[in-house]
Amino acid sequence: MVEQESDDLDLDAVFGALAHPTRRELIEQLAGGPKSVGDLAEPHDMSLAAVSKHLQVLEDAELIDVEKDGRVRRCHLDGAPLSNAFGWLTRYRVFWEDRFDALEDHLEGADQ
Repeated sequence: MVEQESDDLDLDAVFGALAHPTRRELIEQLAGGPKSVGDLAEPHDMSLAAVSKHLQVLEDAELIDVEKDGRVRRCHLDGAPLSNAFGWLTRYRVFWEDRFDALEDHLEGADQ
């Protein structure tokens, strides 16, 4: 059996968490600063329990930190996992840019 590196597993969790549009919206909300679970749930047409499940996925992927203050749970965005995902995507952006440049060169050569 092939073992995956820890970074690969982290990326799997991050991309899995970001795969759902509600979780992406929650990340966008938290980009503006920490918010309570109730504040995060307010604009969504779903129960508080459903939002909490989405937040748990984000927490498991280490995209957010949840701090309990009495009965209030406040969520904070952790940018490090997003930075790691961005770094991984950037490698492939360079790959595709090189491919598109080669295609452009080929097409320009075909016009002559």
